[in-house]
Amino acid sequence: MTEDYTATTRGIRVTVRSFYLADQSRPEEGAYVWAYRIRIENHGRETVQLLRRTWLITDARGRTQRVHGAGVVGQQPLLEPGEAFEYTSGTPLDTSSGFMTGTYHMLAPGSGEAFDVAIPTFSLDSPEADTRLH
Repeated sequence: MTEDYTATTRGIRVTVRSFYLADQSRPEEGAYVWAYRIRIENHGRETVQLLRRTWLITDARGRTQRVHGAGVVGQQPLLEPGEAFEYTSGTPLDTSSGFMTGTYHMLAPGSGEAFDVAIPTFSLDSPEADTRLH
């Protein structure tokens, strides 16, 4: 069962739902794949732009990979108050479960202020997982 994970920072709400991709996974080879859908909603009073993201991806053995880059899915969305942006991405692991957390590095173009928005920690669980990590 998947569930939504949500965090709000400075009026920016980030909601995540992960999905195990059985058709792309090969458990017998230690290869597991998930997709995750993210919705970013601007409930604040100022226009904001997502410039960069930082991910921490942790597998069931406690190994953490840091991923940092520009924008999301090749875009740096600009969100006016009341607007939302959704995208889907994915990640592979060599364990049957894990979790992800992260940060969006944002800019308020009107003031030039840079700030960070929390991406909620969310579980990556497969049917093969013995226990949930988060």
